[in-house]
Amino acid sequence: MHLGRDVTLYICARLGMVAAVTALLVLVNVPLLVALAVGVVVALPLSLFAFPGLRTRVAQGLEARQAARRAEREKLRAQLRGDTSTQS
Repeated sequence: MHLGRDVTLYICARLGMVAAVTALLVLVNVPLLVALAVGVVVALPLSLFAFPGLRTRVAQGLEARQAARRAEREKLRAQLRGDTSTQS
């Protein structure tokens, strides 16, 4: 499982899209702060459609991590109750 790598790639891709939109707007003489604000508003929702595979990998990785933590928590709770039938 490469959750850390996938999250990092997704964040970099989204920030790259913000930078690209901002740079494009600056090239057409839009002030930098306005271009940055528009870049954030436009690029972040657009990235949901531009990077569906990466977003899906991140979601699956998070779900797998959550399931593992849930199973470990249940195992520890069973041990605290003294339930020997669920111990491995």
